[in-house]
Amino acid sequence: MNDFDASLLRGYWHLVCHRRELPEAGDYLRLETAIGDIVVFNDGQDLIAFDNRCPHRGARIYDGASGNQPASCKYHGWTHAAGRMIIPQVEKFSTCDVTTARLHQYRTEWCGDFLFVGIQPLAQLYDQLGDAAGILENISFNIDRCVDVNQYAYECIWPLAIENALEPYHISLIHPQTLATLELQDGENRFIGVNSVWTAPVGSARVRRRLESLKRFFRIDYAYEGYFSLYLFPFTMLSSTYGYSYSLQHFLPASRAADRTNFSSRLLTAPAADARAASMLETFFASTAEVNRRVFDEDHQVCKRLPADSWSPRPLRYPSDDEVKISHFRESCRRHAAVLQGEVDEQR
Repeated sequence: MNDFDASLLRGYWHLVCHRRELPEAGDYLRLETAIGDIVVFNDGQDLIAFDNRCPHRGARIYDGASGNQPASCKYHGWTHAAGRMIIPQVEKFSTCDVTTARLHQYRTEWCGDFLFVGIQPLAQLYDQLGDAAGILENISFNIDRCVDVNQYAYECIWPLAIENALEPYHISLIHPQTLATLELQDGENRFIGVNSVWTAPVGSARVRRRLESLKRFFRIDYAYEGYFSLYLFPFTMLSSTYGYSYSLQHFLPASRAADRTNFSSRLLTAPAADARAASMLETFFASTAEVNRRVFDEDHQVCKRLPADSWSPRPLRYPSDDEVKISHFRESCRRHAAVLQGEVDEQR
């Protein structure tokens, strides 16, 4: 881990989940980062975010990526529920005040039904998001549930994985049987502070007709009828085709290896028009999840070919028109590095 990665993890708000992903008491999800885990947990009263450490002796509470399990430490049974710690044999702690024991929680803020976590954020959430906040709010009210969780280590550093996700230049060569079948037309880029949006019409008439025919099965009041990709600096992507489902992706710096990225993608679906439509859409969502996994594996295979020293925040030497979002990303990195350097200079 380097200071740059750590400062991004600490200094920005991170979109971690949708409200409907954790509807029941005991539901949790875990994201592994270079500065430790971020766990979001439904404690029966609220969604909270914490560092996955028991306040007693620091043991990790959760190992899985997501599921339903009490926030109970397997070492001595200390448990967080309904906003408080439950401590076995509490009478034995006669020399200390265990009533002050708490999970180490992070700040949380909502943007619509999307939950953001901040460790030591440098700005208010809506200032960081700018006009992207309105987009996120509208999307969030058109999501029903999570149907697929895909998580593994990318064998490359996170900026290279992000840059691959940001540009469509590689699609025809790397995704000929998956993403390229949409025949995406030249899209439009919109830059919102450090964030960006790319929208592109579906060029394949056959695919477009099929997607249009599915509209009647959904209850959606906000969507881009084409391919949509929202990048939230520094580590998060949200992408969709026609708003029928959204892939929420994280590319997080890894703690155990400098040349690895903790990648995750969760498929969030739009509400079905009715129960009959929901049943009919099960096959469609299963197919979407399978194609998404293939796309990310194809990306991973090419990202493996990118040595860590092939990236720097300097401008691209030979940028194509399809790589303008990479130029914007690198500019955002340079600006953050300048802020970080200023903080270091002040401390000296």
